Amino acid sequence: MRERKYPKAIEVPARANQIFSKVRQRLVPLTPEEKVRQDYLEVLLTEYGYTIDQIAEEEPVTHRGAGRARADFLIWRTPEAKSRQEHALIVVECKADNISISLKDYHQGANYAQYEHSRFFVTHNNRETRFWKVDDTRRMPNYDEIDNIPHADATDKEIDALLSRLKTFKEEEFADLLHQCHNVIRNREKKDPVAAFDEIAKILFVKVYVERELKQKRQRKNLFTLEFLKEQIGDTPLEDLFQKTKKHYTEDQIFDRDETLYLKPATGLEIVKLLERYNLSDTSEDIKGIAFERFLGRTFRGEIGQFFTPRCIVEFMVHMLDPKEGDVICDPASGSGGFLIRFFEIVREQIMADADRQYQEYKAEIEAKKSLSDAKKAELLRSKYEEIQNDLDKGTKGSRLWKLANRCIYGTDANDRMARTSKMNMIMHGDGHGGVHHHDGFLNMNGIFEGRFDIILTNPPFGANVEPSDVITEEQVAVPENEGAYVREFGDLYREAQGRVRAARGKPIASLFELPRRGRDDGPGNLGKIKTEILFIERCLELLKPGGRMGIVLPEGVFNNPSLAYVREFCEDRAFIRAVVSLPQDTFVSAGASVKASLLFMQKFTDKEKTDFEKKKAAAEAEVRAKHRPELDRVKSRLEGEIEVAKQVRDSDQRKKAQAELRDFQREMEGRIQVESRALLKERFPYPVFLYEAEKVGISSTGEADQNELHPNPNQPPGTEGKTCLELHRAFLKDPKAFMERGA
Repeated sequence: MRERKYPKAIEVPARANQIFSKVRQRLVPLTPEEKVRQDYLEVLLTEYGYTIDQIAEEEPVTHRGAGRARADFLIWRTPEAKSRQEHALIVVECKADNISISLKDYHQGANYAQYEHSRFFVTHNNRETRFWKVDDTRRMPNYDEIDNIPHADATDKEIDALLSRLKTFKEEEFADLLHQCHNVIRNREKKDPVAAFDEIAKILFVKVYVERELKQKRQRKNLFTLEFLKEQIGDTPLEDLFQKTKKHYTEDQIFDRDETLYLKPATGLEIVKLLERYNLSDTSEDIKGIAFERFLGRTFRGEIGQFFTPRCIVEFMVHMLDPKEGDVICDPASGSGGFLIRFFEIVREQIMADADRQYQEYKAEIEAKKSLSDAKKAELLRSKYEEIQNDLDKGTKGSRLWKLANRCIYGTDANDRMARTSKMNMIMHGDGHGGVHHHDGFLNMNGIFEGRFDIILTNPPFGANVEPSDVITEEQVAVPENEGAYVREFGDLYREAQGRVRAARGKPIASLFELPRRGRDDGPGNLGKIKTEILFIERCLELLKPGGRMGIVLPEGVFNNPSLAYVREFCEDRAFIRAVVSLPQDTFVSAGASVKASLLFMQKFTDKEKTDFEKKKAAAEAEVRAKHRPELDRVKSRLEGEIEVAKQVRDSDQRKKAQAELRDFQREMEGRIQVESRALLKERFPYPVFLYEAEKVGISSTGEADQNELHPNPNQPPGTEGKTCLELHRAFLKDPKAFMERGA
């Protein structure tokens, strides 16, 4: 690529609120949009090698609309092509917004490319740049995403090559590449799959760290290459970079203090060679994040007993809970971090969209003021834009994005490898990893304790048991080095939460919970083993704030097994059951689990709702007991008389028989009272529950993409347009009665 030097805008005599346009050769109002446009012009000149006489700015592309159809930039193959008024090779559309580029928002630019008969189209904003090829033989939409646009000195062959292939950095390709790296390590180092994964994770951490660091220094070339490593000082440049990376992430406790790269130097360099074609710092979080998750699924399936929630299920569950800015989320069994990542992405987009909404509203207000000069308008717009940007800045403590990444996302996993993996996964998706920790999800730690969260989303491990021998250890309740920060942030709530756990050291983990005692017939003081998923239900409800909402993946037995009725009643006593969605049998087969599962969505009672529920519960039970009191007294009196007579005649057999009959009768009557009381309570504390049985959920038994009826997507089954599970649920929330009357 040729590099040309042109005078910077600051080298041109400037006036307040103006910036020099090199193409138009004049000062123009310095609006936020203009700043984005002129900054991208620098990229076209210095990185792509185009010259000013190849570029037109604010150029009409059609005579329609009184000249209003103006492209930000038109770029010709040569200055001569421009002077001959040939069609431009490239159309560039710039905006100042922060939201992810969607072509529906840039449809105007796509139309410009159509009008101009250009072969390439660029969409650019403050957040990202995307490149498209335009196929003039097709009707609109006639564009496909590609890797890049041609440089100024590109040959016809190079241009044809760009046009002939779609964007290559797709999820599948990166996942395949990671798998290749995995195989290199396994074959060369003779490591098992999990150990090989650990080394790839380390190198990916290094790659992300190096690219981010150097990008901040405004070096935009592909940075993580063999050439780059050879420029570093020392005999083991990759190891040296790993140590710097490890130091950078010290506070996150991702790596052990003495951890190193357990690879031969040649193996490490081979991995770098494979990865160097992709600059992760300039790659969409969606692409690299999804690719990383697919690689995880391949690597861990059946290897360490872990399986990951398919992205289609994650997407649906997060949207069912409808997260908003300010919500605080926790996943106490975070695994690869899928729920936390999707929450982060959705809320981040909301924040970005809201920031743009604020700016556009202000812009419309300012532009409507005829009395203001263009210079004054530019000054006001720039000031407002900078104010909004400062409030967004992820790197500024207290900003909207900083709060999202550092105060709203929490997770734990008892497996140290999974905790590290989820951090890596979150970094791939744009960060927010600081609240994820290696810790037992049943125990309070750092910012994770009871009554803290607006949203809980989790897919807990199925089938395993929490044994009486699983006790709370000294290590698990050790005072963290940064406890002072948690005390300052959470105060007495944090102290009390940690105190409860520390007071139970040496006792079974299950002793902290109520459900293990409810589920036993041999007395409340005895604790046996209990299914892990049962304990997670109680843990999740306890973690929620009053009014908080949760979604959890559970084996279907929890919903219909008679022996687990006490679990269902425990939930009903604390939360509204908002929805139950039954999944197909094979949903998790490709991930290594064959259990048929359902999704349970609950909303914890507010204090007022809890008081109302308890009052009605007590009244229902009192009414049913009063109804059965005569029969209870009559039978009890008869049997107690028989017991007394048997004692007097010393007939121990008759006494034992009468005592057993009395116990059985009382147990039977107590069961009947509880059943009738519960039924009466449901009549007096009624609310609708959304039920749905899904057949197609986006994933086949082999792990391939399938039709998906859960939420709006491009691969819905015929007839579900506007009637996906999510859309039906939203209609149900608006008017449950009308929904049920329609028989939906």
